[in-house]
Amino acid sequence: MKNPKITVVMPVYNAQKFIISAIESILNQTLRDFELIIVNDCSTDKTRKIIESFARKDPRIKIVNNKTRMNIAASLNKGVSMASSNIIARMDADDISIPIRLEMQYRLISSDKNIAVVGANIIVMDLNENEIAIRNYPTTSEELKACLFKYSSFAHPVVCFRKSVFDEVGGYNPKYSPTEDLDLWFRLGVKHKFGNVKKPLLKYRLYNNSSSNRSLKDLEILVFKIRFDAITKYGYKPSFLDLIYNLLQFVTLWFTPEKYRGMIYNFLRNNNLI
Repeated sequence: MKNPKITVVMPVYNAQKFIISAIESILNQTLRDFELIIVNDCSTDKTRKIIESFARKDPRIKIVNNKTRMNIAASLNKGVSMASSNIIARMDADDISIPIRLEMQYRLISSDKNIAVVGANIIVMDLNENEIAIRNYPTTSEELKACLFKYSSFAHPVVCFRKSVFDEVGGYNPKYSPTEDLDLWFRLGVKHKFGNVKKPLLKYRLYNNSSSNRSLKDLEILVFKIRFDAITKYGYKPSFLDLIYNLLQFVTLWFTPEKYRGMIYNFLRNNNLI
């Protein structure tokens, strides 16, 4: 496709268990004018065969096979660089997009040229697709930026952003993977507006254990570094309550078991308490 309205970028690694549902959820979108770039990060299971079978049936699918493992941030940068559209939609290989997702997000991001990123609310589900909760996100740009010191403004697998502003700030920073999205939102938020579709547009699969090889403590320390950069490099000014929240989060990091930290965070977010 020469000029699709949206390019969907999906990084995959050993995703054979859920990737069929993920791809089908994109192919079944009400907005049909898109291309789907799948970046296969050296999968060792049947992922490559599955995505190739889809690509043979649908010309909108483009497959990129990494020669060496690049991990998610670098794979995303590679996929975005190959996009034919200026509007990029993120998708993960284990989630399910609601059929109206691309249509709703394209409509919102096209309504204001100053909006750089659009998110949506999400349905949290378990491995068997049983609904656990609905996570809501703020809708105004100011509120979305304000929550960055407590949690990410967007659920990463359901964001839609402009490639032009993504390139402008240098894309994802691989050194912050797998929390690269939070760093990107801080950098984009300096000059650009955020938006959110106030509807659940993605079913997000929640795992009991992180798929990352890094411990939860390591990831939280990365988040603190990103927030510190936001203050010292980009001029963000967290509120007093934000500072207290981060102080408590940092102090408890050293004596609260990872298992319980994950449970506490998911409880707070799933019940919209933070």
